[in-house]
Amino acid sequence: MLTPEENELLTRVGRGTPAGELLRRYWQPIAIAKDISDQHPVKFVRILGEDLVLFQSKKGQVGLLQDRCSHRGASLSYGRVEERGIACAYHGWLYDTEGNCLETPAEPAGSNFALTVKHQAYPVQKFAGLYWGYLGPSPAPVIPKYDVWARTDGWRWIRALPRLDCNWFQAMENSVDTSHLHILHQELVTRGFTVRGTTRGTIDDLESFEFYEVPYGIMKRRSFSDGTMEEHPLIFPNVLRQANRTQIRVPIDDTHTWVVYLHFVPSDNQAPTDGEEIPVDYRKPFKNPPDAVHPFARFRMDEVDAQDFMAWETQGPIADRSRERLTSSDHGVVMYRTMVMREIEKVRQNLDPMNVIRDPDHPIIDTKLEESVRAEKAGSVTYHLPKTSDSTS
Repeated sequence: MLTPEENELLTRVGRGTPAGELLRRYWQPIAIAKDISDQHPVKFVRILGEDLVLFQSKKGQVGLLQDRCSHRGASLSYGRVEERGIACAYHGWLYDTEGNCLETPAEPAGSNFALTVKHQAYPVQKFAGLYWGYLGPSPAPVIPKYDVWARTDGWRWIRALPRLDCNWFQAMENSVDTSHLHILHQELVTRGFTVRGTTRGTIDDLESFEFYEVPYGIMKRRSFSDGTMEEHPLIFPNVLRQANRTQIRVPIDDTHTWVVYLHFVPSDNQAPTDGEEIPVDYRKPFKNPPDAVHPFARFRMDEVDAQDFMAWETQGPIADRSRERLTSSDHGVVMYRTMVMREIEKVRQNLDPMNVIRDPDHPIIDTKLEESVRAEKAGSVTYHLPKTSDSTS
């Protein structure tokens, strides 16, 4: 178990918090790229507890600014985009993508007041069908070239899940929780094994499992009774690479998380791997009512993602880890917690934590994608595109 103080350290994501400062050292997805267009040039974004506005100017330049105008705090998500940037709808203060104030229309002619205003702005990039934001100190690192994100010998698609109404750390601990696969998902992910009852599921076919650290995170290795073995990693700090996809768990704030899947399918018939053409599957809510929380919402239990959301959310908005009873099967969870605490300490010492990469020409990082796809034997790997780029299922 953790002390309440340790639990706070690992879960809180606001600016100045230990985990929040760690997560700000990494580029985080903030929006689906196709959601920003000439027809819809402005989008409100909440990430790491900060309210921001993502916008595209009429020149096609994209910016990420603090949502509340520096004048009197009206939301810039209602702003009017112009050639040079975005103008607050309230009094017309105009900002460029760097946060420079270009005009304050109500000031007298010849006033230089706008030059004294510097609005909070963050770097933003478009990559692999997503917009990414960097909220940390300068200089910004590069977005790592993990194989699922950077390979070009295939095609990609995105799955955008509904909002997860709990803390990000609950989803990430699940990434190094091996036993839940055989119990929680026993009817949906059998790998050909026989379910021996609702209590044991297929756990008796898991012969052994282990976790070991790799340069980019934690590798999970499982061996099964049929002689097969598979590995897939938790990519530090907030990504699970499973089968042919990465599941990115982006903290919206302390009690809400955006989960987005980025899939890559190796193929001899190359297709676009970046840009507006990447199909997007927007998933419907897994619970009813959609905005309620446990015990006032009821979850579907007929698919893997819905089952995971149930398990994560019903632990509470922020799980109370001072009351837990860990066992030997939880050693991956302990390993991940220890790793996060270690990397938090590096940030406190003004050092780069793991996976902060500054060389834009670094080679593609092999996360053993090919081995995972072969081990899965297409069992839980989705190789088909959604019916349309806006489909739901």
